[in-house]
Amino acid sequence: MTGGRRRWATLTVLCVTLLLISLDNTILNVALPSVVRALGATSSQLQWIVDAYAIVFAGLLLTLGALGDRVGRKWVFMGGLVVFGAGSALAAWSPTPDRLTAARAVMGVGAAALMPCTLSILTNVFTAEHDRARAIGIWSGTAGLGVAIGPILGGFLLVHYWWGSVFLINVPIALAGLVAAAFLVPNSRNPNSKRADPVGTILSMVGLGALLWAIIEAPNRTWTSPPILAAFVGAVVVICAFVVWERHVDHPMLPMRFFANRRYSAAIASLALVLFALLGLFFLVTQYLQFCLGFSPLRTGLGLAPIALVLLVAAPSSVILARRFGTKPVVAGGLLLIAIGLGLLSHTTVHTTYRDCIPWFALIGTGVGLTMAPSTESVMGSLPRDDAGVGSATSDTSMQIGGALGVGVLGTVLNFRYQAFMTPLLAHQAIPAGIDKLILGSLGGALAVAQHLPGSAGTALAQAARRSFVSGMDLGFLVAAAVVALAGLIVLVALPNRASQEDPVASSTEAV
Repeated sequence: MTGGRRRWATLTVLCVTLLLISLDNTILNVALPSVVRALGATSSQLQWIVDAYAIVFAGLLLTLGALGDRVGRKWVFMGGLVVFGAGSALAAWSPTPDRLTAARAVMGVGAAALMPCTLSILTNVFTAEHDRARAIGIWSGTAGLGVAIGPILGGFLLVHYWWGSVFLINVPIALAGLVAAAFLVPNSRNPNSKRADPVGTILSMVGLGALLWAIIEAPNRTWTSPPILAAFVGAVVVICAFVVWERHVDHPMLPMRFFANRRYSAAIASLALVLFALLGLFFLVTQYLQFCLGFSPLRTGLGLAPIALVLLVAAPSSVILARRFGTKPVVAGGLLLIAIGLGLLSHTTVHTTYRDCIPWFALIGTGVGLTMAPSTESVMGSLPRDDAGVGSATSDTSMQIGGALGVGVLGTVLNFRYQAFMTPLLAHQAIPAGIDKLILGSLGGALAVAQHLPGSAGTALAQAARRSFVSGMDLGFLVAAAVVALAGLIVLVALPNRASQEDPVASSTEAV
């Protein structure tokens, strides 16, 4: 196999692995009702089945990205495949919710090893800027596609198999990836890597873990509850200690000089805020399609297909546009399309049909596709290749935090508006406390109660709950649109249109 063909074969292995990781961010959502029926999981247990993966994933990204730079990215990548496959098998055959939560945490360890390695290996294989930009366009399209088609694949598997199939499908893909990686993926590492930074490792894991826990738990416990406030304060203190330590230690896991580069910092911020909007959108829309429009899990997944399809086309195309017009107008234009799409979706009513939403879904998918690849290229192109693992891990961590914030913040906005509308309606009704909590807790709970009420009373409750939910969802879309608009302003002010040879970090790339 020639060098050029081998590089693209390597990219194929990396993208298939990335697809596996991205799918797992969303594929479980449609299987949760089946897990409840099969394992008897409570609402709290369901939350941790989902969140254990995200917390471990984000908490270990920086650590394992730095480990790949130091000991060899191929070995960490292959180790990640083994751990991810093993965790998937354990999850598929878990007999209890606690076992499933532990297995999801194991999968998070594997994903944290894999995710930064895919991008750092890519950066070291495609050294020419033109080829690297094309490869990152394909990589970004794959990442977005995985998030979007997760619900579709999950719904299909649940129609034909049992709930464990959403995990078991990972095992043969991980095995095939392991064999392919042994032959097709070259090894690389930072020849000038310094000794390990155990203090930085512990601080980053504790700080990010506390931050993610607080974000994820806040919608359930309220943002002002003592445990959430304590976790936020603790996270801020530990992350500040991490920054101070990394600035003064002579062998930092994450060199703080990277953030002095405007191209790097602005691109990191734009990626985080795009994922804030995208995952927040999925969180709201999947509930809307099932509870308000009556879609099945499979049909719900298919309903998100317009986002996936246009994203798949737009991400590689964004590289061509960025090369011709520069990074800034393409990324800013993509963010504008996302903000417009979210703004139009905020006019949804209980009478809106799925067809009415399709153009706005396509607009958002196009915007995400235009934004992710040039922003990722800006991050990776502004760093020395030897530090690709840490750079990739920082980018991935920002996206995980952005996505968790999107779900947490928009979920809170939704709940606040929903409860504000429903509470006065229930105030003068003789409803037992437990039933009242169920109705105010979620639209799903209210619809379950409505099914057991006689005649017009059940119909009236269901209609009121759906109207309240849609009102909260619309407010969430407006918040997401404002956040994306803020990202657009950051890009216009801070993101350079082209890479500068005078930039200190970029120039160090030339020196490597």
